Amino acid sequence: MRNPENVLKSLSENALKTEYRYERLYRNLYNPEFYLLAYQNIATSQGSMTAGADGRTLDGMSMERIESIIAKLKDHSYQPNPARRVYIAKKNSKKKRPLGIPSTDDKLIQEVIRMILEVIYEPTFSNNSHGFRPKRSCHTALKEVVTLFTGAKWIIEGDIKACFDSFDHHVTINLLRKRIKDEAFISLMWKFLRAGYMEQWVYHTTYSGSPQGSGMSPILSNIYLHELDVFMANLKSKFDRGETRFRKVHENHDKVRWAFRKAKKNLEVNRNEENVKAFKLAQKNMLSTPHLSEMDNSYKRLQYNRYADDFLVAIIGSKEDAQSIKEQVKVFLQDTLKLTMSEEKTHITHSSEMVRYLGYDIRVSRSQDVKRTKKGLQRVWYGKVQLYVPKEKWIAKLHEYGALKIKKDENGKEIWKPIHRGALMPLDEVAIISKYNSEIRGLYNYYRMAINACNLGKFHSIMRGSCLKTLAAKYNSSVMKMYIKYRSQNGDFGANYKTKNGLKRCEFYNEGFKRDKSDAPQFADIMPQYRENIRPNSLAGRLKSGVCEACGASPVKVYMHHVKRLKDLREDNEFEKLMIQKRRKSLALCPECYEEIKQFT
Repeated sequence: MRNPENVLKSLSENALKTEYRYERLYRNLYNPEFYLLAYQNIATSQGSMTAGADGRTLDGMSMERIESIIAKLKDHSYQPNPARRVYIAKKNSKKKRPLGIPSTDDKLIQEVIRMILEVIYEPTFSNNSHGFRPKRSCHTALKEVVTLFTGAKWIIEGDIKACFDSFDHHVTINLLRKRIKDEAFISLMWKFLRAGYMEQWVYHTTYSGSPQGSGMSPILSNIYLHELDVFMANLKSKFDRGETRFRKVHENHDKVRWAFRKAKKNLEVNRNEENVKAFKLAQKNMLSTPHLSEMDNSYKRLQYNRYADDFLVAIIGSKEDAQSIKEQVKVFLQDTLKLTMSEEKTHITHSSEMVRYLGYDIRVSRSQDVKRTKKGLQRVWYGKVQLYVPKEKWIAKLHEYGALKIKKDENGKEIWKPIHRGALMPLDEVAIISKYNSEIRGLYNYYRMAINACNLGKFHSIMRGSCLKTLAAKYNSSVMKMYIKYRSQNGDFGANYKTKNGLKRCEFYNEGFKRDKSDAPQFADIMPQYRENIRPNSLAGRLKSGVCEACGASPVKVYMHHVKRLKDLREDNEFEKLMIQKRRKSLALCPECYEEIKQFT
């Protein structure tokens, strides 16, 4: 069988040929190597040990199980199981979001399909699309907004009603058929789209939507919404007008400029008090007079940015232009993609006002403040996009963590009080401090691009007080005693812990909240980079090895035993002791050892 890496590379070579149609894709589903690669990819996710409607998990994975899946695909008898539907709470809302949990065998096939579709479609996607894509994130989307939306007058906040649940299956299949000429592959896609879901042991048919929770859902949604990206690109090419921005000079600018030059020349000749005052007045007039007209109809621009189903459209033009663009987008979504634009949530906002996008508040500055540059004093902030941390976001986080209590005095004034977190009290002091640190870093890492990121110091202050109160409650002591006990020489506090290399210290977060404009450092929310090869010590390599890691028997059929969490192991048997020793959540076992370990689970 061909190496999956070579197959994917071969498929990617024709991705940018728009007229090229892929044939015989279905035969790649007969390659066991693809399933081994898919297996080690999905095993890294937290939900890999969550059972689907058939009750099976990754536990017991074997080459025999893979061959059984392939045999059903070869005779076209494979039928995906309905997803097991659960509901997860939405943040800061009483509503719940439906989530489908596919069976493990379906996950394997979907992961293979995802890899194939990704190499075909990913190179063709728009640069303005940032959701569910490798090496892209909310931060790359926001950085593009900062760059492209400069000088925008109107911003359209796009919202599609129940987007992912409303994808039309016929539209989805027709979009796939544009690049794929393989009816066996298309037929399998139909099966997954129409697999349905189980809720309270009652089967429900799915007539629309992308399979929520499945591995191929993100790539399918991007294939679907790529049509919107293409439409917006065509709309931009028709809407954009003029080569340079605002070519019409403001009517008073020349007079003010010459007055400034005259005052400057007089000051150079004779630097007296009268000339200094005249120069400052002329300079003030020049800086307050627009250099170019903002109502120049010979220059128009449209910019677009999308993250998953959220999108923004920036307009340099009139409000009538923005309303026309909004209506055209609405008609396209309705007629072509069978989607509905939410009238309640889709707004046209003047760019000087705040727009909420990806959790940030965004606006285009109208600041007249000046800064000295190499060219002299300039209004460097006017027309620039600014990102802000919404105050209610970090307050909501404090409430979510249970670290803040707000009371009101007799005058109605709010009194903020940090409170202890009872759920953390059973942990040791290092684990408690580490938990607070991870929560503080998580919020800062997301909002580090905001110009008011320093405001998170208030969030930090409440979290610091809550941490000290949690330690005080744990040891039945006072906050001051805890601070004195764990205080560092620099005034911060932390706890020591032992390692193999000696004593180390876990300090409470003290790295500040400086603004960071970088878009995708290591901690950004980029898509995981899956491995494209199989190493001997990887999950797939161990499954292929034919060696039992418990008794050492070889060559044997190998069954992979999985546990959800290492901390759940209690050393009740030799197998669990071995897993703890190896610090692995999986063991490759022969049939006899696998049957033996099943007696303990």
